[in-house]
Amino acid sequence: MSQDDFFAEQDEERESDLWNKLGKGDDKSREQLILLYRPMVFWLIRKLYVDPQLYPDLVQEGMVALIKAVDKFDTSRGTRFSTYAYYRIRGEMINFLQRKEAKAPLPVEIEEDSVVDPILPDAIDTLIEINENIRKLPARESRIISSILFEGRSIREVADSEGYDISHIYRIKRKGLSSLRKMLKLSDAIKES
Repeated sequence: MSQDDFFAEQDEERESDLWNKLGKGDDKSREQLILLYRPMVFWLIRKLYVDPQLYPDLVQEGMVALIKAVDKFDTSRGTRFSTYAYYRIRGEMINFLQRKEAKAPLPVEIEEDSVVDPILPDAIDTLIEINENIRKLPARESRIISSILFEGRSIREVADSEGYDISHIYRIKRKGLSSLRKMLKLSDAIKES
């Protein structure tokens, strides 16, 4: 066992211990978990590449989202907190940016059930099926959805590279995801028969 593996194992044990204590109502462990994951907020802000004037506001939005994520996280669901918190924090930041820009007033939906741990075997099958169905979408929708889902590009990056407004990319993404959901439900029905 290398030194890094030893410390990673100790960190996992420490985090597990903090979640157990929090489950028993220990406020100090809650604070420690928030401090432990605070760097994720700053990392996500850098990924969003925003106007420096919005930085303090985004830190505030991200920290509030992190605190809510710690308070609402259910350890019995089997997902990692980092996965759960990532989507909660990022969603709140995007909602804030949308409100600030007032170009795309519809908020980003955060569905707790849609958070999937990428390590689970079912997730790999789902990703393959999604990738196959994305190819069936119109070229523009397919390109934009693939850029966001599989390349990990931000909405802003996609908007810049495609030459569209951010709000237009959100509309294309929503339309494409809606079509994709319909295709996936249809393919599930075919499998069952």
